Amino acid sequence: MKKLVVLTGAGISAESGFETFRDSGGLWEKYPVEKVATPEGWHENPDLVTDFYNGLRAQLIAAQPNAAHRILAELETHFDVTVVTQNVDDLHERAGSSHVIHLHGELMKVCSSADPDDPRYQETLTPKRIAVHHGERAGDGSLLRPWIVWFGEAVPNLEAAAEETARADIFVIVGSSLNVYPAAGLVRYAPADCPVYLIDPKEVHVPSHRQVRVIQDIASRGMKTLQDLLLR
Repeated sequence: MKKLVVLTGAGISAESGFETFRDSGGLWEKYPVEKVATPEGWHENPDLVTDFYNGLRAQLIAAQPNAAHRILAELETHFDVTVVTQNVDDLHERAGSSHVIHLHGELMKVCSSADPDDPRYQETLTPKRIAVHHGERAGDGSLLRPWIVWFGEAVPNLEAAAEETARADIFVIVGSSLNVYPAAGLVRYAPADCPVYLIDPKEVHVPSHRQVRVIQDIASRGMKTLQDLLLR
């Protein structure tokens, strides 16, 4: 079974109604990134950060996986699929994808603010408990914080994503501007003979050293086009 590695960005979740960060009207225009997505912002005002992510979770549970997420899950019937996502939502999992690597953390998880990657103090929230209260603490006594990789923090799953990409028979990029590093550099790990596809409705700067087949369309239609191509 061929190995299909798919890098997804905000564009795959946009059709699900989950607000994107970087586009016009996105969240970074409403909330300064340094206030809600940096360690410094957390130390300055953890209550503001907690409220921001509580609001994001409320939006997420109202969103549903779209056709692009579902097609990607369906491809597991024909391929060994690994999804590497820059997104913090859980729409891939809810659509049925079984192997998802989150580069930037997971919105539905909270953790210790002293050691975010200690699994003993990580908790997965549920639709019945999406809100973290001000001052709520993890098992080690530190404040509970979102399990999100903030600007300036290391990307703990990048090595695993690079290893998966290096074994790819087919590499696909869906809904990513390829402006966010280090994730945008993953294509460099794909084997030289590995075909690369890119799905995005906008023009995206494609790394010049790779031949990339561009499907210029929204994620749901683009994934259907890709599915038809791969299953010919």
